[in-house]
Amino acid sequence: MSRRTTSMLGYALIALALLLALLLTLVARQPDGFSVERSVSVAAPPEAVFAQVNDLRNWERWSPWAKRDPAMQKSYEGPPAGVGAVYRWAGNKEVGEGSMTLVESRPNQSIRIRLVFLKPFQASNEAQFQFAPEGEGTRVTWSMSGSNNFMAKAMHLVMDMDKMVGGDFEQGLAQLRTLVEEGEGG
Repeated sequence: MSRRTTSMLGYALIALALLLALLLTLVARQPDGFSVERSVSVAAPPEAVFAQVNDLRNWERWSPWAKRDPAMQKSYEGPPAGVGAVYRWAGNKEVGEGSMTLVESRPNQSIRIRLVFLKPFQASNEAQFQFAPEGEGTRVTWSMSGSNNFMAKAMHLVMDMDKMVGGDFEQGLAQLRTLVEEGEGG
C-alpha cells in the first residue's frame, strides 16, 4: 500500500470515529424520559367515565388498539375492576404484546396503570387517567410517561413518542366520550 493510500485510510478512520463519537454524544444528550398527554371534555359525570376506564374489560369498546387486531389474544386476571386488575394481550405488529395492571384507583378521580410492553420492543411505562369535574361534565386526561434507556434515546432521534402515541390517545378519548355520552357505557 502506498503512503498516500495509508494516509487517506487513516483520515477516513478518524472521520468515522469522530462521526461515531458525535452520534453517541447526540444520543446521550436526549431526554431521560418522555411524557404524552391528551384531554377531552365529556358531557357526563366523573363516575360514568371512571367506570369505563376502571374495568379493563370495557377497554375493548373504546381503546384505539382493540380494532387494529380483531384476532388479538386477550386475558384478564385479578378482580374485574380496580387495583390488581390485569389485562394481557398478544397481537399483530400494530398492537404487539404486553400487559396492563391497575396499581391505583381513586374512585371518580384518578387511575394509575403499569404498562409492560414485550413486543415489538420491551418497555415499562406508567399511564394515568385523571377525572375532573368541569361544568356539567368531566375533563378526562390520559397520560403516559416512561424513562429512556440508551436504546430508547437513540430511537427518539428518528421518532417522537408524542406523535407516535398522541393521536391514538385522542382517538381513544373521542371513542370513550361517544360511548359514555350516548349512554352505552353500562
